[in-house]
Amino acid sequence: MWPTLVVNKILKKRLGSTNFVADYHHTYEQPLLSIDEQSIHHHPNYNKYNYNTWNVGGVAPHQDLNLEDLLDTCNNSCDIYVLGFQEIVPLKASNVLGSENSEVSSKWNSLIREALNKKTENDDEWKGDPQEFQCIISKQMVGVFISVWTRKDLRPFIHHPSVSCIGCGIMGCLGNKGSVSVRFRLHETSFCFVCSHLASGGREGDEKHRNSNVAEIFSRTTFPKGPLFDLPRKILDHDHVVLLGDLNYRISLPEESTRLLVEKGDWDSLLQNDQLMMELENGNMLRGWHEGPIKFAPTYKYFPNSDMYYGCCYHGKKAEKKRAPAWCDRIVWYGNGLKQLVYNRSESKLSDHRPVKAIFIAQVRVSTELGNLQTLFLSERFEHIKTPFGVSTTNDDFLCKKQLSFRL
Repeated sequence: MWPTLVVNKILKKRLGSTNFVADYHHTYEQPLLSIDEQSIHHHPNYNKYNYNTWNVGGVAPHQDLNLEDLLDTCNNSCDIYVLGFQEIVPLKASNVLGSENSEVSSKWNSLIREALNKKTENDDEWKGDPQEFQCIISKQMVGVFISVWTRKDLRPFIHHPSVSCIGCGIMGCLGNKGSVSVRFRLHETSFCFVCSHLASGGREGDEKHRNSNVAEIFSRTTFPKGPLFDLPRKILDHDHVVLLGDLNYRISLPEESTRLLVEKGDWDSLLQNDQLMMELENGNMLRGWHEGPIKFAPTYKYFPNSDMYYGCCYHGKKAEKKRAPAWCDRIVWYGNGLKQLVYNRSESKLSDHRPVKAIFIAQVRVSTELGNLQTLFLSERFEHIKTPFGVSTTNDDFLCKKQLSFRL
């Protein structure tokens, strides 16, 4: 079986855009624009998205792994969760060249489902539905894995989901590095989430390989046009685009200088030499993209099950390989209408990376056929989220006619 699998990967044979896992059967016809009055009155105010990225270093999750800190389910109730993982399986030849093994991704989905649908003792508003959150897209390519979850009552307004996998690893095409991109339309707004694992390496010039990976991902990723040929096919053609993952950009300083600045907590000096920051400001592939302020320690590289960076003295011994600390794990976005509220890291010690999470609000266009629904959202329910996040419903460019604002 291996020769066929390898040839398909080398020839970059595309998987079907509908070849993904979900909790329900998707329909691919153009949705009706009309909704009955009963549906309008029962449609809740969906306003938050939560993004997470985590390189788990090939470590399979144990059954009692708690994802509540990563998902922040105790403090923030979001409407859509996007989780991107890297290295969910070890990147050895049998995994890179062989057929996909969905056992580990199924374990992660089970843990996500349990965390999102967990009933807490203090939850007086629990609706009694054990499946309040459902998986709308779940896709794995070797170690890269993305899983998207939404509230059950938001699902009818999400349509045209599809996926696209791009391998950029061995021989420029295998999936030990690359991306899994997912796309869908919420009401009349298109979203694209790109979960990536870019080329590694801390030597001078290695950042060019990462930039090349990004170029490959942008050029080779394509989605179907849709039944009316009105859906965007390329990543950057979508209304809202989020790139998350182990982007592997490092800090262009000597290792010793980097470690000293990390010990001092001097993030500003480190970020002035951060390769991704320089690419966002002056580069070619990611120039014009956005990232929120980084106020947390570098997420890589730790000794597993410890708070010690790799390469430091550990139990009286020095590590065999030195890896300078870096912000390898990032979440950046492209397009107008996205506003970041939270950007920080979690402290799980499962792997040599720390997870990173972000919460956004975003604009969503609603069809004129749903004007009554839009009015409902922009009235008292929108006022309810005005104070905590400083979002104004007057004289604010973030809101515009025939658009719904919600927190992402």
